[in-house]
Amino acid sequence: MKISSSAVSLNVDDAAASSRFLQRHFGFTEEMAADGFASLTREDVGMNVVFLRRGLPTLPDDQRDVHAAGLILAFVVDDLDGELARLQAEGVDITMPLTPEEWGERAFQVRDPNGVIVQLVDWNALPGEPAPGRGR
Repeated sequence: MKISSSAVSLNVDDAAASSRFLQRHFGFTEEMAADGFASLTREDVGMNVVFLRRGLPTLPDDQRDVHAAGLILAFVVDDLDGELARLQAEGVDITMPLTPEEWGERAFQVRDPNGVIVQLVDWNALPGEPAPGRGR
């Protein structure tokens, strides 16, 4: 099998609102859009984020009305403190404050207009240890 691309697809009430949020605050661009559908990308992310309006008849019956709850859309960034300051200056509500974890992760969260959690993260390795996911 060869995988040529990847995407995460989220069911929301207002696909256009979630699309605008990622474009305005996170630098995504909309590759494709139609009524109830938006596919966004960033050259440096390596995947698309797709928003589908809940209730679309193209979705299987058991998925049609499910909301993207319990999911965290996480992005590792180089300047977490700078991103926090930028988002605050843009008036974005920080729904989880910048939190350091004992395993070296620091993160904060925001929510888009549909309640989708967007988390920005950086990793600070413990002394003598490589950062998780960054090789040895």
